[in-house]
Amino acid sequence: MKETTTLQIDKKTLEVLKEVKDHPRQTYNEVILKMVEIYKQVKSNNQYNEFLHKIQQMKMRELWDNEEDEEWQNT
Repeated sequence: MKETTTLQIDKKTLEVLKEVKDHPRQTYNEVILKMVEIYKQVKSNNQYNEFLHKIQQMKMRELWDNEEDEEWQNT
């Protein structure tokens, strides 16, 4: 037997949960689990994108912040 609990949510939140159901018989528990999985994927992708961005910033600094470029600009 599964353990269950009662959650208190706003009526507006309940309406949103009803709207995002894939089918009428889908439980709110299933909807919430799906939303959590999507959130975790987005969060993971965002961390990956931030990581790539930081690496790119370092490489761009290396490429653009050098004496040759500065000398060229000052002539």
